[in-house]
Amino acid sequence: MIYEDISSAGTSIWLDDLSRSKISGHDAHSLPSRVGKAGVVGVTTNPSIFNSAISKGTEYANDIQSLRSSTVESVIQKLTTDDVRSACDLFADISRNSLDGRVSIEVDPRKAHETQATIDEGVVLWKIINRPNAMIKVPATLEGLPAVTDLISRGISVNVTLIFSVERYLQVIDAFISGLEIRASNDQEIASVSSVASFFISRIDTAVDERLKANSSPKAKALLGRAAIANAAIAYEAFENVLRSPRWKALAKKGGHMQRPLWASTGVKDPAYEDTRYVIELVAPHTVNTMPQATLDALLDHGNYRGENLSSTYERSHAIIAQLAEVGIDLREVTTYLELDGVNKFIASWEELLANVSQVMKS
Repeated sequence: MIYEDISSAGTSIWLDDLSRSKISGHDAHSLPSRVGKAGVVGVTTNPSIFNSAISKGTEYANDIQSLRSSTVESVIQKLTTDDVRSACDLFADISRNSLDGRVSIEVDPRKAHETQATIDEGVVLWKIINRPNAMIKVPATLEGLPAVTDLISRGISVNVTLIFSVERYLQVIDAFISGLEIRASNDQEIASVSSVASFFISRIDTAVDERLKANSSPKAKALLGRAAIANAAIAYEAFENVLRSPRWKALAKKGGHMQRPLWASTGVKDPAYEDTRYVIELVAPHTVNTMPQATLDALLDHGNYRGENLSSTYERSHAIIAQLAEVGIDLREVTTYLELDGVNKFIASWEELLANVSQVMKS
């Protein structure tokens, strides 16, 4: 089976989707079915996913009505943390025996540029869910980085999200390791702390391809669809370098588990590209690929893992990034824009969710 091949090669399959119906359902798209028949060993969520689930899911209506005397923010907190707790229970056995079995919940994206507010909400969400296999999702903004360090130092597992550039990814790794070092210096255990770094993929190609198509040169056209995977490969190279560093080895001796790269935004946006490319071409040891349902379905239906490891593409990937610069693509400008755009899109989804739940509370 394709999912067994990918898992054996070191990439864990997580689902980028969550709703109450998926947790309790028994059809082919339910979480219990995905765990048993598709190799799914974790779940990620974001404000857009919760907006879709709660706004369209009739199973939430009674709970919303019963909480009409509460604020809309507290209603959303109750609904989302209940779902994440239930999903954590579903994956409890997996999490006891591996780094997988994790379920992420994101802090309010409106706090993405507020360090202390992010820390405070992360602590609250962790306590409410009260499950060791939960993960608090923190945006990788400059203000989010010290929040990552603080939460990790408290023993709270973190999913650092909205990473687009290798430069920011290195800062994320440093923030994570710094948190573990604080715990270790205080003689606190570090083996129970887990983290992933969510490196976004398809949005890179979408943004870069738009710029390449505005360039009429054959060299530019030849680079279409090549930026995202090359960028991810260079990030993975950085990950491997950190694994070999004396700084990390010191923590590993104390039981620390390295923060794994997680490939996010792996649904293909351009129909001209193979719909499983952001899975098949990103297989590597110690990684996670979180897929939207459509991508997982495509993988199970016709995915073909050819056995190539991401680490074999480093030279080619560096060459691609250099060629992009030669045709005028400023990858730093692209990734800076995508981080701002990503935060804004999550804020828009969150505000839409607030409005939708508020409307149901008034009905």
